[in-house]
Amino acid sequence: MAGLRSLPFAPMKTSENPFDAHAGRIRIVLVGTQHPGNIGAAARALKTMGLSRLVLVAPENYPSDEAFRRAAGADDLLADAAVVATLAEAVADCRFVLGCTARSRRVALEELMPRQAAERAVARAGEGGVALVFGRERTGLSNEELQLCHASVHIPANPDYSSLNLAAAVQVLAYELRLALLALAPAAATATAAAGPGREGPASHAQLEGFFAQLGDTLDDVDFHKGRAPDSAMRKLRRLFLRADLNEQEVRLLRGILSDAQRMARLARAGEN
Repeated sequence: MAGLRSLPFAPMKTSENPFDAHAGRIRIVLVGTQHPGNIGAAARALKTMGLSRLVLVAPENYPSDEAFRRAAGADDLLADAAVVATLAEAVADCRFVLGCTARSRRVALEELMPRQAAERAVARAGEGGVALVFGRERTGLSNEELQLCHASVHIPANPDYSSLNLAAAVQVLAYELRLALLALAPAAATATAAAGPGREGPASHAQLEGFFAQLGDTLDDVDFHKGRAPDSAMRKLRRLFLRADLNEQEVRLLRGILSDAQRMARLARAGEN
């Protein structure tokens, strides 16, 4: 499968229109889409709202003529869409990830309404890449995939008939994103650019996942779990550090601490032998 195109995200320029600058940093990610027509309809929904970045994670039937027929003129979005194997790859360079889900799951995520989610997504787009993730038509996003998200988005549909088509859900969020983008003041892009490249930005998704992997290894090295299953503790720690909104420097500091802890654990084990 092809890798993501036009990455990493380019820094905003003071001459850029704030709508275009922020919209260019927002991607819509469709995970495991089963019906190609929904991919085309989603592309159409994005184009009508001035969005253009579409990423497909392991679609079941793509490319497809049906997808292009349903795109109804949004063929350029499909042609430029990136196709990747995993959600982790799709959001690796993002600073903020929202998972759209209709069901309450074991993963404890902050739940946002569509308008609130769009406003936060646009605000975070001033710092770097943002992804809104939509799951499979029948089963949505898995718990493992939701673990990669900072918060969830729930569309408050009629509880007596809450079955919302995938492309319709994309249209709802795309509309709310457009409203939030149109509300941007011209000073927003200028303020973002004025921060300068030397300012430490929020840690990317890939940097956080590297930290979480090392944290898990370190907890094993120091026998933190004492024989208990590590999953529950790691879920809670992920939520804690995601709420902290770590920047790149903070992640480097924490990983340095973990490296020292791992080194001391190795020395302790060597002394026992």
